Amino acid sequence: AVLTPKHVQNYMETHQIPGEIIYLEVPTPTVETAAQAVGTHPQQIVKSILFLVENQPVLAITCGTDHIERRNIAVLYNVGRKKVKLASPEEVQRIAGYPAGAIPPFAHLNSLTTLLDQRVLDQPVVYAGGGGENVLLRLPSQALLNATQARLMNLVSQPSSE
Repeated sequence: AVLTPKHVQNYMETHQIPGEIIYLEVPTPTVETAAQAVGTHPQQIVKSILFLVENQPVLAITCGTDHIERRNIAVLYNVGRKKVKLASPEEVQRIAGYPAGAIPPFAHLNSLTTLLDQRVLDQPVVYAGGGGENVLLRLPSQALLNATQARLMNLVSQPSSE
């Protein structure tokens, strides 16, 4: 099943999630292009990245250009870092229902365990994937947390015990 921005919109209406879907003239494959398209700072763009932890899908959401530290996810699930793999585009499509790079933070094909980097809440309003390559979703970061029921954690910096 291929889900679309329409599906995200319906999900938001059904679950009364505040926010809006923004259709852009240009595709926004990177954080930088997305930030430029809506005239905001890259930290206000959040990306949703699908990992497989021992073959279980886990969605990790962070701000813009932050790099997700796989070790932090591995520690959470008590597995070796090699067990935390980035889902392939085919897996993303099959599990989440959207093309890789356009995954919204919610409204997936299957309900996904979600991890949210705590820095996302530093931004009052964020832009996330909207389910299509030229679509963004604008919503308050607190609404993002509520809608995803995500576990708040540090996904970005190295654990200090290193």
